[in-house]
Amino acid sequence: MNFISTEIKDVYIIKPHIFEDKRGYFFESYNRSEFEKAGISYNFIQDNESRSLYGTIRGLHFQKGEHSQAKLVRVVEGMVLDVAVDLRKGSPTYGKHVAVELSAENKYQLLIPRGFAHGFSVLSETAVFIYKCDNLYCQASEGGIRFDDPTLAIDWRIPAKRALTSEKDRLLPSFLEFESCFHF
Repeated sequence: MNFISTEIKDVYIIKPHIFEDKRGYFFESYNRSEFEKAGISYNFIQDNESRSLYGTIRGLHFQKGEHSQAKLVRVVEGMVLDVAVDLRKGSPTYGKHVAVELSAENKYQLLIPRGFAHGFSVLSETAVFIYKCDNLYCQASEGGIRFDDPTLAIDWRIPAKRALTSEKDRLLPSFLEFESCFHF
């Protein structure tokens, strides 16, 4: 596995070593020992999966406090634009984001530490998105920021009239509202 640093500290793009032949391919999607050799240590305890249609935008979501989660995300069908927004107060990249194209074809993964809001947009006809978490989901600790917040200026690569979002995500606070009333 290759661990590639991004412009935000502790967020990594992970490129697996893929072994292909006429039968197909094989790769390790996770190996705790390889992560630890790279100085990255998480105890992943929950796996999640979603299937979404083109234009779906999920996010920006996070878990706060003791229920905060680190995530290791990847796509097994289709293509998404995956986004992580730094919500760590005092971080030099607070309010900045990383956006990475993840697909079944490139097999890249994104490692997102605790203290980030996370979301993705589906760029293909459908996408199956899976991720590991290092903490269990807790509904009372969930939070989010509007995906289309102008302060964050995220280009989801989906035309506004084709965006599919949940009502819950459309009602999330702006980044400025989050800043004024929220303590991660």
